[in-house]
Amino acid sequence: MQNATASGEATALLAEFKLSLNAYLKDLVSSPVRSLADVIAFNNQHPIEESMKEYGQIIFLASQQTNGIGEAEKNAMKRMAQLSKEGMEDLIQEKNLDAVMFPDSTMSHAMAIGGFPIISVPAGYNNSGAPFGISFAGLRGSDATLIEIAYAFEQATKVRKPPPQLV
Repeated sequence: MQNATASGEATALLAEFKLSLNAYLKDLVSSPVRSLADVIAFNNQHPIEESMKEYGQIIFLASQQTNGIGEAEKNAMKRMAQLSKEGMEDLIQEKNLDAVMFPDSTMSHAMAIGGFPIISVPAGYNNSGAPFGISFAGLRGSDATLIEIAYAFEQATKVRKPPPQLV
């Protein structure tokens, strides 16, 4: 699940991104862009404003090359479903867990692939004072339980410091 290529995530993402973005842009009432191809052209015409030098549009270009949901994409989606079932779902059921804990939000994309809810809360501060968090994930439908766990963690640790007020 951590390897986007091996899990099939990259294959499915590129095809689904193009399909979804095109459908969304097509339905807008007023917009200068109506498709991913239009977005790519717009970015090329406005490279400074769109920070093309810094960010480019590699994913946009790769997505534009896809042709919908074919066999490769269907196989990728089956692979991700299998990994989700044999990984997170089986682990939680076999161990009778309410949730699984992860440092920071390192597993958020893997949880998203399986449709598993995940919640992150403040967990502390590193030596330079930068905050870091902890995440709790569970099976589909466990949202309320995860909120309870996250709230209990926050109340037990009281680690969060409000940001300084700007004057």
